[in-house]
Amino acid sequence: MRLFPAVAAIAASCFPGVLYAQFTDPRTYTVGPVGLNDLEFDYTYARANASIDTSVVVGSATLELNKGDLSYTHNFSVLGHFAWVNATVPYASLRGYVAESNISGSTTGPGDSSLELAGILMGGKALSAPELATHEQTTSVGISLTVPVPTGEYNADKVLNVGTHRWSFKPEVGISYPFGPEQKWEVDGYVNALFFTDNTAYHGVEVLRQEPLPGVEGHISYTFTHSLWASLDTRYAFRGETVVDGLAQNNSQEGLIVGAEAHWLPNSRNSLGLVFAKALVHTNAPNYTGVVLKYVYSWGKDYK
Repeated sequence: MRLFPAVAAIAASCFPGVLYAQFTDPRTYTVGPVGLNDLEFDYTYARANASIDTSVVVGSATLELNKGDLSYTHNFSVLGHFAWVNATVPYASLRGYVAESNISGSTTGPGDSSLELAGILMGGKALSAPELATHEQTTSVGISLTVPVPTGEYNADKVLNVGTHRWSFKPEVGISYPFGPEQKWEVDGYVNALFFTDNTAYHGVEVLRQEPLPGVEGHISYTFTHSLWASLDTRYAFRGETVVDGLAQNNSQEGLIVGAEAHWLPNSRNSLGLVFAKALVHTNAPNYTGVVLKYVYSWGKDYK
């Protein structure tokens, strides 16, 4: 089922109010064919009360995001283990307004790009496409590191931005367990955390620091046919308190999001996905609802 990476994320690297609470892909740490390439196009729409920076929750404001992502993934072998690298470049339009007032604003431009490097440590032997066709999936354990890069447009004098003006790093450990008749069910559990560098131009002249934002995730998915599968997803994140010019903001976050998604593969080279996510708990964290439409084209050696 890893004919393409099901990127189950809302606004993966342009809208950090969603990025820092995103789902990692269900079935991420499942073996796929070595040599496979994926070119993915995503469209995201989200509504939230948070700006691009997770430290800026705007209260009664409503922000709307329209975003497109272009990403490339390549699968390869490292010492006989399955691994992959992914690069993503977004472009976004962000609009915000305050209810019952004339206050509004908008911005459009390139968002923060991201780079992910990942691999499977256990249960992840590197296999070609023909070998994978007869391979029975087993419990697998993998690791990844995702690095959002501050390439997005950022204006220090504005609240609304499509860039964050700071680096972040997201290490993760995940485990996937297939079970049931014909292994149609799969349960995934992930532990990860986001670490941030300082934004030295926050509000123009201030220095913003943010504590790490750890999180845990759970996913359960089911394969209906060889070309259709779906999942239910949840994530809980906490901490992430910010400090501005040495003054603690006493705004530790607590966020619980739930979601669902479905993926359809009309053939081995093309796939379509639909993702939905909503914040149920959002203490000092973004209150948002989002959907993503996805299209992936796949190709590679011995891949038909």
